[in-house]
Amino acid sequence: MQNNMYSYQMTLEGEVLRVGFNRTLFAQGDRIAKDALEVLNQMIDSGQITGGKRILIDGPQSVAVSYIIAHKLGHLYEVVAVLDPKLGSKISTPTGSLRYKNYIVTVSHGSSSKVGDVIATEEKQQERNIIKVVLCGPPQSGKSCLRDGLKRAILLTLGAPYPYVITACPDGEGSWHQQAYENNEAIAKDCKRNNKTDVTPEFAQEAAKWVKSANQLINIVDVGGKISPENETIMQPASHAVILAGDTTKFAEWEGFCQNLNLKIVAKIHSQLHATQDEVILADDWKDNTNELLETAPLLTGSVHHLERGEDLSTRPMIKALADVLIHLTKC
Repeated sequence: MQNNMYSYQMTLEGEVLRVGFNRTLFAQGDRIAKDALEVLNQMIDSGQITGGKRILIDGPQSVAVSYIIAHKLGHLYEVVAVLDPKLGSKISTPTGSLRYKNYIVTVSHGSSSKVGDVIATEEKQQERNIIKVVLCGPPQSGKSCLRDGLKRAILLTLGAPYPYVITACPDGEGSWHQQAYENNEAIAKDCKRNNKTDVTPEFAQEAAKWVKSANQLINIVDVGGKISPENETIMQPASHAVILAGDTTKFAEWEGFCQNLNLKIVAKIHSQLHATQDEVILADDWKDNTNELLETAPLLTGSVHHLERGEDLSTRPMIKALADVLIHLTKC
């Protein structure tokens, strides 16, 4: 159950309860404990959690939250087990190393499984890779709005890596701008005007260093809306690209620009300011054939509607789909 109003989130997938902190909502431990109990009670009352032989817990927990989960679920299940990400031998595959997820039994009532036993599963835990994704395209397409919505969508996804944003265009809209706009629109606009400067060769060289040294699993690079030597310098150390354009005739030149830099084009998205809904088109079997498909075409195409400053864009179908694709790419 994912609700942005709660500081702790849970979702049940089969016998696995995936849990984690809401990274968009700051809260102290007491609030988190109360929210965790509230979410659990709602899932039990609604019939999502019904009890049974066993339940497996996957995700970060504070000490207080772990006690709450154990107390509530220990009355409903014969066995409660918690993921230990370090258990299980590493296996090499053509697409990278992985482990099978193993869980340690922490609660047992009348079961053959005892506390401390290890439950091995066939769920794979892929060793993750670093991606550096450029958001590019013509000016006035809504790239900064897309960036902010995408970051929030990733943060709201349980188990997703932290999305590190690099503002590689001195247009005055740093990652601070969305929150500032929500709190005080006039001051945010004034700060943008005062901070806006030109992209110089010196800035491009410095920004390229930021991109090259970025070491989070998901790194999102926001660049200016020009095909220029400066953007070529900035984008050179990246690995992937997302092209956003209000005018679809502009796609071809940006595709060529990205391909010349050996960037794999993850998505081509039509930005439609006055539309009322998104169109999301994912390539067939994109999760199973990610790397092969990226050699010839984007994984995601379609459109996103009304990228407007001040709105929560994280729930837009296209932005959620793009978040899912980027998270998946760290596993390929």
